[in-house]
Amino acid sequence: MIEKNARLLVIDDDPGVVDYLLEMLRKEGCSVLGFTRTEQALKAIEKEPFDLVISDVVMPEMRGLELMAAIHHKRPEQLVLLITAFGSIDLAMQSIRAGACDFLTKPFRIEELYAAVSRALEDRRMRRTAVKLGHSADGNSDESIFVTRSPCMRQLIGLATRAAAVNSTVLLTGESGTGKSAVARWIHENSPNRSGPFIAVNCAALPHNLVESELFGVRKGAFTDASKDRPGLFLQADMGTLFLDEVAELPLEIQPKLLQALETGIVRALGDTRETRVNVRLIAATHQPLEHRVNEKMFRADLYHRLNVINLKVPPLRERKEDMDELVDALIHAICRRLGKNGSVNLSVEVLRWIRAYHWPGNVRELANTLERAIVLAEHDTLLLEDLAQASKLPVNEGDFLDAAMLQGWTLADVERAYIRHVLEMTGGNKIQAARVLGLDRSTLYRKLV
Repeated sequence: MIEKNARLLVIDDDPGVVDYLLEMLRKEGCSVLGFTRTEQALKAIEKEPFDLVISDVVMPEMRGLELMAAIHHKRPEQLVLLITAFGSIDLAMQSIRAGACDFLTKPFRIEELYAAVSRALEDRRMRRTAVKLGHSADGNSDESIFVTRSPCMRQLIGLATRAAAVNSTVLLTGESGTGKSAVARWIHENSPNRSGPFIAVNCAALPHNLVESELFGVRKGAFTDASKDRPGLFLQADMGTLFLDEVAELPLEIQPKLLQALETGIVRALGDTRETRVNVRLIAATHQPLEHRVNEKMFRADLYHRLNVINLKVPPLRERKEDMDELVDALIHAICRRLGKNGSVNLSVEVLRWIRAYHWPGNVRELANTLERAIVLAEHDTLLLEDLAQASKLPVNEGDFLDAAMLQGWTLADVERAYIRHVLEMTGGNKIQAARVLGLDRSTLYRKLV
């Protein structure tokens, strides 16, 4: 859909084409001026800025390169969408190198024009956004996931706010990398016991034979290596919050003791005869469906129900695309601060578009790691698509794709066309960016699309 009230200017030496484009673009809510002479159009551009100029390549008074140079002399940042006949594609390519944002070949359907105009206007908005991203700012990287406009995250924050106000046990669920630990810390810091400690442990990282002593402590002499008393995590988290990440990995034999501690508020160190009362708020997290673990007899049903008092599902990144720009901004700020980079790191429009289009199976963690690697490896202050590609090493499910191609009897040309269409979809239909991703020069890509 074309941005409403966009200011457009149309240049074509054919009055019929100008009238048609004016009519169709005004139907979409655009404010449009049209000219058949380049001299008149350039005067209008000098007088006021336009969101987009749509121009024929070959004009009686001025050809593509001259026209682009004249437009950018008046308005260096002006976006120009070119319309060309097939025979003038080489000229259009020269014009794109001179600064045009895209081009359409004649004849085209009106839907193609609408799509091209929408992309160009989106590029204009993204260029402004990309310039803003990456400047140093204060902020906490753990809280970056709460930068949100998405309905699913707003709902989560509302539930987390209510959960923070009480001392009930919370179970955080969701895919790996979504930010469950950040949610846990946020709940603690907004709870009545926020002045107490926040103790976090990843259960999957604990050796099975040490889980009990880590959680509940150990008395000197309880076993051979116990040379002194050591308080467990429950005691360390007294008057605060204990966060058990990957709780599904807890050994089955330890689960009854955890259940007892939660129900009574009393813990006993390994090798001790005394019991200690603690006031601990427990938050647990897992990316595995605990009910499945219960059915498989790998997790106690009574412990599951005790943990699942308040269940908060942290949404995957692909469900909160509205947050992408602000999330990237917050992550870049945090990364630059941690790396000691005093200058700004900007994103190219192509990078921002690719970040928005990619499905991020590793969620916020994958996005943060990819950005950090790109910032470290980049040799300049603006991240380009090749920097991100080098940093991400994105997995391509090549086997599945090729198996499907063989089953459908595709030829090599069919596979090539399918991949080109996929890249075009990922780049929002931007042929210039797609050519860069595919490693083709633009003229070659255009020939393959004919």
